[in-house]
Amino acid sequence: MRYAIVIEQGPNNCSSYILDVLGCVATGETPEEVKQLLQEAIVMHLEGEPIPPSTTLVDYIEFEPEINH
Repeated sequence: MRYAIVIEQGPNNCSSYILDVLGCVATGETPEEVKQLLQEAIVMHLEGEPIPPSTTLVDYIEFEPEINH
């Protein structure tokens, strides 16, 4: 199963969560550590529960910010 995740860089650590699995979160010092911890967390989070489908689509948009003088 493949899920989209969000990794947010804070001033002191990183946090992450799985968009399709409510309540499955992890924090760590680096994005790599957070991804590993999140992989471990989802196994425990879904133990004995139905596995939800991955429904999130991820994309980016670009824009040119206006510079105000």
